[in-house]
Amino acid sequence: MSPGKDVVLDVEGARVQFEMDRGVARVLDDVDLSVSREEIFGIVGESGSGKSMLAASMLDAVEDPGVLSGSITYYPSPDEPVDILELSAEELRQLRWEEIAMVFQGALDSFNPTLRIGQHFQETLSAHNVDRQSGMERARELLSDLYLEPEQVLASHPHELSGGMRQRALIALALLLEPEVLVMDEPTGALDLLMQRSILSLIKKLQRKYNLTIVFISHDLPLVANLADRIGVMYAFDLVEVGTAEDVVEGARHPYTRALLKAVPNLETPYAEMQPIAGRAPDPVSVPKGCSYAERCPLADDQCLDVHPPYDDLTDEHRVACYYPEEAPAAIPLPFEDQSVERPDDPPEAAGAAPGKEGSR
Repeated sequence: MSPGKDVVLDVEGARVQFEMDRGVARVLDDVDLSVSREEIFGIVGESGSGKSMLAASMLDAVEDPGVLSGSITYYPSPDEPVDILELSAEELRQLRWEEIAMVFQGALDSFNPTLRIGQHFQETLSAHNVDRQSGMERARELLSDLYLEPEQVLASHPHELSGGMRQRALIALALLLEPEVLVMDEPTGALDLLMQRSILSLIKKLQRKYNLTIVFISHDLPLVANLADRIGVMYAFDLVEVGTAEDVVEGARHPYTRALLKAVPNLETPYAEMQPIAGRAPDPVSVPKGCSYAERCPLADDQCLDVHPPYDDLTDEHRVACYYPEEAPAAIPLPFEDQSVERPDDPPEAAGAAPGKEGSR
Protein backbone atom coordinates (compact mmCIF):
# COMPACT_ATOMS: atom_id res chain seq x y z
CA MET A 1 0.00 0.00 0.00
CA SER A 2 1.19 3.53 -0.74
CA PRO A 3 0.21 5.71 2.21
CA GLY A 4 -1.03 9.23 1.70
CA LYS A 5 0.67 12.30 3.09
CA ASP A 6 -1.30 12.14 6.34
CA VAL A 7 -0.28 8.60 7.34
CA VAL A 8 2.05 8.38 10.34
CA LEU A 9 2.10 4.58 10.88
CA ASP A 10 1.70 2.02 8.12
CA VAL A 11 1.48 -1.69 8.93
CA GLU A 12 1.61 -4.21 6.09
CA GLY A 13 1.36 -7.96 6.41
CA ALA A 14 2.37 -7.93 10.09
CA ARG A 15 2.64 -11.48 11.41
CA VAL A 16 3.89 -12.76 14.77
CA GLN A 17 4.64 -16.46 15.27
CA PHE A 18 5.75 -18.48 18.27
CA GLU A 19 7.28 -21.95 18.01
CA MET A 20 5.48 -24.29 20.42
CA ASP A 21 5.74 -27.97 21.22
CA ARG A 22 2.43 -28.62 19.51
CA GLY A 23 3.09 -26.41 16.48
CA VAL A 24 3.52 -22.83 15.33
CA ALA A 25 1.19 -20.31 16.97
CA ARG A 26 0.19 -17.34 14.82
CA VAL A 27 -0.78 -14.60 17.26
CA LEU A 28 -0.83 -11.89 14.61
CA ASP A 29 -1.92 -12.92 11.12
CA ASP A 30 -1.04 -10.68 8.15
CA VAL A 31 -2.49 -7.45 9.55
CA ASP A 32 -2.72 -4.38 7.29
CA LEU A 33 -3.41 -1.03 8.94
CA SER A 34 -2.69 2.65 8.33
CA VAL A 35 -2.98 5.24 11.10
CA SER A 36 -3.39 8.87 10.06
CA ARG A 37 -1.54 11.73 11.65
CA GLU A 38 -3.32 13.32 14.65
CA GLU A 39 -6.18 10.83 14.69
CA ILE A 40 -7.29 8.58 17.51
CA PHE A 41 -7.47 5.03 16.22
CA GLY A 42 -9.20 2.49 18.44
CA ILE A 43 -8.45 -1.24 18.33
CA VAL A 44 -11.01 -3.50 20.00
CA GLY A 45 -11.66 -7.21 20.40
CA GLU A 46 -11.95 -10.04 22.88
CA SER A 47 -9.07 -11.00 25.16
CA GLY A 48 -6.58 -13.04 23.17
CA SER A 49 -7.57 -11.55 19.81
CA GLY A 50 -4.11 -10.09 19.14
CA LYS A 51 -4.64 -6.45 20.16
CA SER A 52 -1.64 -6.20 22.47
CA MET A 53 0.56 -8.08 20.02
CA LEU A 54 -0.33 -5.55 17.32
CA ALA A 55 0.58 -2.74 19.72
CA ALA A 56 3.92 -4.34 20.53
CA SER A 57 4.60 -4.83 16.83
CA MET A 58 4.24 -1.11 16.17
CA LEU A 59 7.29 -0.54 18.37
CA ASP A 60 9.10 -3.74 17.33
CA ALA A 61 8.73 -4.82 20.95
CA VAL A 62 7.58 -8.43 20.49
CA GLU A 63 9.33 -10.50 23.14
CA ASP A 64 11.40 -13.59 22.32
CA PRO A 65 10.77 -16.22 21.13
CA GLY A 66 8.14 -14.41 19.08
CA VAL A 67 9.12 -13.67 15.47
CA LEU A 68 7.70 -10.53 13.86
CA SER A 69 7.61 -10.25 10.07
CA GLY A 70 6.03 -7.90 7.57
CA SER A 71 6.51 -4.16 7.35
CA ILE A 72 6.06 -1.44 10.01
CA THR A 73 6.76 2.03 8.62
CA TYR A 74 6.80 5.25 10.64
CA TYR A 75 6.53 8.62 8.89
CA PRO A 76 7.92 11.47 11.04
CA SER A 77 7.19 13.51 7.89
CA PRO A 78 5.44 12.38 4.69
CA ASP A 79 8.68 12.03 2.68
CA GLU A 80 10.85 10.44 5.40
CA PRO A 81 9.75 6.82 5.90
CA VAL A 82 11.42 4.91 8.73
CA ASP A 83 11.41 1.11 8.48
CA ILE A 84 11.01 0.23 12.16
CA LEU A 85 11.94 -3.44 11.69
CA GLU A 86 15.29 -2.44 10.14
CA LEU A 87 16.42 -0.13 12.95
CA SER A 88 19.46 -0.93 15.06
CA ALA A 89 19.06 -1.48 18.78
CA GLU A 90 20.20 2.08 19.50
CA GLU A 91 17.97 3.60 16.83
CA LEU A 92 15.03 1.62 18.19
CA ARG A 93 15.78 2.82 21.74
CA GLN A 94 15.66 6.42 20.52
CA LEU A 95 12.46 5.84 18.55
CA ARG A 96 10.65 4.53 21.61
CA TRP A 97 9.54 7.33 23.94
CA GLU A 98 10.96 10.06 21.66
CA GLU A 99 8.82 9.27 18.60
CA ILE A 100 6.42 6.48 19.62
CA ALA A 101 5.59 5.99 23.30
CA MET A 102 3.45 3.36 24.99
CA VAL A 103 1.15 3.32 28.02
CA PHE A 104 0.44 -0.09 29.54
CA GLN A 105 -2.60 -1.22 31.49
CA GLY A 106 -1.04 -1.81 34.89
CA ALA A 107 0.47 1.48 36.03
CA LEU A 108 1.64 -0.06 39.29
CA ASP A 109 3.65 -2.66 37.36
CA SER A 110 5.10 0.01 35.06
CA PHE A 111 6.72 1.96 37.91
CA ASN A 112 9.66 0.86 40.04
CA PRO A 113 8.12 0.68 43.55
CA THR A 114 11.40 1.79 45.17
CA LEU A 115 11.55 5.07 43.25
CA ARG A 116 9.51 8.21 43.61
CA ILE A 117 7.49 9.30 40.59
CA GLY A 118 9.84 12.25 40.04
CA GLN A 119 12.82 9.89 39.79
CA HIS A 120 11.11 8.01 36.94
CA PHE A 121 10.81 11.29 35.02
CA GLN A 122 14.42 12.23 35.76
CA GLU A 123 15.76 8.83 34.67
CA THR A 124 13.83 9.03 31.40
CA LEU A 125 15.28 12.48 30.68
CA SER A 126 18.82 11.31 31.47
CA ALA A 127 18.49 8.16 29.35
CA HIS A 128 17.59 10.27 26.31
CA ASN A 129 20.05 13.11 27.00
CA VAL A 130 17.33 15.72 27.52
CA ASP A 131 17.95 18.80 29.66
CA ARG A 132 16.62 17.97 33.10
CA GLN A 133 15.38 21.43 34.04
CA SER A 134 13.30 21.99 30.90
CA GLY A 135 12.19 18.36 30.97
CA MET A 136 10.88 18.59 34.51
CA GLU A 137 9.06 21.81 33.65
CA ARG A 138 7.27 19.86 30.92
CA ALA A 139 6.57 17.07 33.41
CA ARG A 140 4.85 19.51 35.75
CA GLU A 141 2.81 20.96 32.89
CA LEU A 142 1.70 17.48 31.80
CA LEU A 143 0.71 16.50 35.32
CA SER A 144 -1.31 19.70 35.63
CA ASP A 145 -2.95 18.95 32.28
CA LEU A 146 -4.00 15.64 33.80
CA TYR A 147 -5.54 17.33 36.85
CA LEU A 148 -2.80 16.29 39.26
CA GLU A 149 -0.83 18.40 41.73
CA PRO A 150 2.70 18.13 40.27
CA GLU A 151 4.82 18.52 43.39
CA GLN A 152 2.74 16.08 45.40
CA VAL A 153 2.81 13.44 42.67
CA LEU A 154 6.52 13.82 41.87
CA ALA A 155 7.40 13.39 45.54
CA SER A 156 5.24 10.26 45.95
CA HIS A 157 6.07 6.59 45.56
CA PRO A 158 3.74 4.69 43.19
CA HIS A 159 1.91 2.89 45.99
CA GLU A 160 1.05 6.23 47.62
CA LEU A 161 -1.16 7.21 44.65
CA SER A 162 -4.58 5.89 43.78
CA GLY A 163 -5.05 3.79 40.65
CA GLY A 164 -6.42 6.71 38.65
CA MET A 165 -3.61 9.01 39.75
CA ARG A 166 -0.95 6.41 38.88
CA GLN A 167 -2.44 5.90 35.43
CA ARG A 168 -2.45 9.63 34.75
CA ALA A 169 1.14 9.92 35.99
CA LEU A 170 2.10 7.13 33.58
CA ILE A 171 0.44 8.98 30.70
CA ALA A 172 2.42 12.10 31.63
CA LEU A 173 5.63 10.05 31.68
CA ALA A 174 4.87 8.63 28.23
CA LEU A 175 4.42 12.16 26.85
CA LEU A 176 7.53 13.58 28.52
CA LEU A 177 9.76 13.42 25.42
CA GLU A 178 7.08 14.87 23.12
CA PRO A 179 6.39 11.76 21.01
CA GLU A 180 4.34 11.99 17.85
CA VAL A 181 2.47 8.74 18.48
CA LEU A 182 1.06 7.39 21.75
CA VAL A 183 0.08 3.71 21.87
CA MET A 184 -2.23 2.95 24.82
CA ASP A 185 -2.82 -0.71 25.70
CA GLU A 186 -5.94 -1.06 27.89
CA PRO A 187 -5.06 2.11 29.86
CA THR A 188 -8.41 2.19 31.66
CA GLY A 189 -8.96 -1.55 32.11
CA ALA A 190 -8.24 -1.57 35.84
CA LEU A 191 -10.24 1.58 36.65
CA ASP A 192 -13.85 2.11 37.68
CA LEU A 193 -16.41 3.53 35.25
CA LEU A 194 -16.23 7.11 36.52
CA MET A 195 -12.45 7.14 36.33
CA GLN A 196 -12.55 5.60 32.86
CA ARG A 197 -14.73 8.43 31.58
CA SER A 198 -12.46 11.01 33.19
CA ILE A 199 -9.34 9.45 31.63
CA LEU A 200 -10.99 9.38 28.18
CA SER A 201 -11.84 13.07 28.40
CA LEU A 202 -8.32 13.92 29.51
CA ILE A 203 -6.82 11.88 26.65
CA LYS A 204 -8.94 13.80 24.16
CA LYS A 205 -7.83 17.08 25.72
CA LEU A 206 -4.15 16.10 25.50
CA GLN A 207 -4.55 14.90 21.92
CA ARG A 208 -5.88 18.30 20.89
CA LYS A 209 -3.32 20.32 22.85
CA TYR A 210 -0.24 18.38 21.71
CA ASN A 211 -1.43 17.28 18.23
CA LEU A 212 -0.95 13.62 19.11
CA THR A 213 -1.66 10.51 17.11
CA ILE A 214 -3.14 7.93 19.49
CA VAL A 215 -3.67 4.20 19.08
CA PHE A 216 -6.08 3.19 21.84
CA ILE A 217 -6.55 -0.51 22.59
CA SER A 218 -9.45 -1.94 24.59
CA HIS A 219 -11.83 -4.88 24.82
CA ASP A 220 -14.69 -2.42 25.35
CA LEU A 221 -16.12 -1.31 22.00
CA PRO A 222 -18.70 1.20 23.35
CA LEU A 223 -15.97 2.80 25.48
CA VAL A 224 -13.62 3.21 22.52
CA ALA A 225 -16.44 4.56 20.35
CA ASN A 226 -16.71 7.55 22.71
CA LEU A 227 -13.09 8.47 21.98
CA ALA A 228 -11.83 7.22 18.63
CA ASP A 229 -12.10 8.78 15.18
CA ARG A 230 -11.74 5.35 13.56
CA ILE A 231 -11.97 1.83 14.96
CA GLY A 232 -10.45 -1.48 13.94
CA VAL A 233 -12.14 -4.64 15.25
CA MET A 234 -9.80 -7.60 15.82
CA TYR A 235 -10.82 -11.21 15.83
CA ALA A 236 -8.53 -14.24 15.76
CA PHE A 237 -5.36 -12.19 15.23
CA ASP A 238 -6.53 -10.02 12.32
CA LEU A 239 -8.73 -6.99 11.67
CA VAL A 240 -12.21 -7.99 10.49
CA GLU A 241 -13.77 -4.51 10.29
CA VAL A 242 -12.34 -1.00 10.06
CA GLY A 243 -14.27 2.26 9.82
CA THR A 244 -15.17 5.50 11.51
CA ALA A 245 -16.59 5.24 15.02
CA GLU A 246 -20.03 5.90 13.59
CA ASP A 247 -19.57 3.23 10.90
CA VAL A 248 -18.52 0.56 13.36
CA VAL A 249 -21.04 1.30 16.11
CA GLU A 250 -24.10 2.50 14.21
CA GLY A 251 -23.55 0.56 10.98
CA ALA A 252 -21.46 -2.49 11.92
CA ARG A 253 -21.46 -5.03 9.10
CA HIS A 254 -19.28 -7.86 10.36
CA PRO A 255 -21.24 -10.47 12.37
CA TYR A 256 -18.50 -10.48 15.04
CA THR A 257 -18.62 -6.70 15.49
CA ARG A 258 -22.38 -6.84 15.90
CA ALA A 259 -22.16 -9.76 18.34
CA LEU A 260 -19.51 -7.87 20.31
CA LEU A 261 -21.74 -4.82 20.57
CA LYS A 262 -24.53 -7.04 21.83
CA ALA A 263 -22.32 -8.76 24.42
CA VAL A 264 -20.49 -5.81 26.02
CA PRO A 265 -22.28 -4.15 28.96
CA ASN A 266 -23.27 -0.54 28.35
CA LEU A 267 -25.83 1.95 29.60
CA GLU A 268 -27.92 1.94 26.41
CA THR A 269 -28.64 -1.79 26.04
CA PRO A 270 -31.18 -3.42 28.39
CA TYR A 271 -29.68 -6.29 30.34
CA ALA A 272 -32.24 -8.73 28.91
CA GLU A 273 -31.09 -7.96 25.36
CA MET A 274 -27.40 -8.59 26.04
CA GLN A 275 -26.12 -11.92 24.73
CA PRO A 276 -22.73 -13.60 25.15
CA ILE A 277 -21.02 -14.76 21.97
CA ALA A 278 -21.49 -18.52 21.72
CA GLY A 279 -18.50 -20.75 21.02
CA ARG A 280 -14.77 -20.06 21.27
CA ALA A 281 -12.20 -18.16 19.26
CA PRO A 282 -9.80 -20.28 17.16
CA ASP A 283 -6.64 -21.80 18.58
CA PRO A 284 -3.61 -19.83 17.29
CA VAL A 285 -1.95 -23.12 16.37
CA SER A 286 -4.84 -24.12 14.10
CA VAL A 287 -6.42 -21.00 12.64
CA PRO A 288 -9.06 -22.13 10.10
CA LYS A 289 -8.41 -21.70 6.37
CA GLY A 290 -11.73 -19.93 5.82
CA CYS A 291 -13.31 -17.15 7.83
CA SER A 292 -11.99 -17.32 11.37
CA TYR A 293 -15.43 -16.44 12.75
CA ALA A 294 -17.37 -18.99 10.70
CA GLU A 295 -17.79 -21.53 13.52
CA ARG A 296 -19.62 -18.89 15.62
CA CYS A 297 -21.46 -17.06 12.86
CA PRO A 298 -25.18 -17.50 12.05
CA LEU A 299 -24.54 -16.58 8.40
CA ALA A 300 -21.68 -18.99 7.72
CA ASP A 301 -21.92 -21.36 4.74
CA ASP A 302 -19.49 -23.64 2.90
CA GLN A 303 -17.77 -20.70 1.21
CA CYS A 304 -17.08 -19.10 4.60
CA LEU A 305 -15.60 -22.35 5.92
CA ASP A 306 -13.37 -22.95 2.89
CA VAL A 307 -12.07 -19.57 1.72
CA HIS A 308 -10.91 -16.62 3.81
CA PRO A 309 -13.03 -13.60 2.84
CA PRO A 310 -11.25 -10.61 1.28
CA TYR A 311 -12.00 -7.10 2.45
CA ASP A 312 -15.16 -5.57 1.04
CA ASP A 313 -14.80 -1.77 0.80
CA LEU A 314 -18.27 -0.55 1.74
CA THR A 315 -17.09 3.08 1.56
CA ASP A 316 -13.73 4.85 1.35
CA GLU A 317 -13.51 4.62 5.16
CA HIS A 318 -15.42 1.42 5.94
CA ARG A 319 -14.13 -2.07 5.08
CA VAL A 320 -15.16 -5.48 6.30
CA ALA A 321 -13.80 -9.01 5.81
CA CYS A 322 -17.10 -10.80 5.29
CA TYR A 323 -19.06 -12.36 2.44
CA TYR A 324 -22.39 -11.18 3.83
CA PRO A 325 -22.09 -7.60 5.12
CA GLU A 326 -25.54 -6.70 3.77
CA GLU A 327 -27.22 -9.60 5.55
CA ALA A 328 -25.48 -9.10 8.92
CA PRO A 329 -27.81 -6.35 10.32
CA ALA A 330 -30.92 -8.50 9.90
CA ALA A 331 -29.21 -11.63 11.22
CA ILE A 332 -27.86 -9.87 14.33
CA PRO A 333 -30.13 -6.87 15.12
CA LEU A 334 -28.98 -4.25 17.61
CA PRO A 335 -31.45 -2.30 19.76
CA PHE A 336 -29.48 0.96 19.81
CA GLU A 337 -28.48 1.41 16.17
CA ASP A 338 -30.53 4.57 15.79
CA GLN A 339 -28.61 6.30 18.59
CA SER A 340 -25.72 8.63 17.88
CA VAL A 341 -22.24 8.27 19.32
CA GLU A 342 -21.43 10.69 22.13
CA ARG A 343 -18.01 12.33 22.04
CA PRO A 344 -16.06 13.47 25.12
CA ASP A 345 -14.92 17.06 25.22
CA ASP A 346 -13.72 18.58 28.45
CA PRO A 347 -13.38 16.43 31.59
CA PRO A 348 -16.66 16.32 33.56
CA GLU A 349 -16.73 18.31 36.77
CA ALA A 350 -17.46 15.21 38.84
CA ALA A 351 -14.53 13.27 37.44
CA GLY A 352 -11.68 15.72 37.80
CA ALA A 353 -10.65 18.68 39.91
CA ALA A 354 -9.00 21.86 38.79
CA PRO A 355 -5.22 21.81 38.35
CA GLY A 356 -3.47 22.01 41.65
CA LYS A 357 -5.91 19.63 43.32
CA GLU A 358 -5.61 15.91 43.76
CA GLY A 359 -8.59 15.17 41.52
CA SER A 360 -10.61 11.98 41.36
CA ARG A 361 -9.18 8.75 42.61
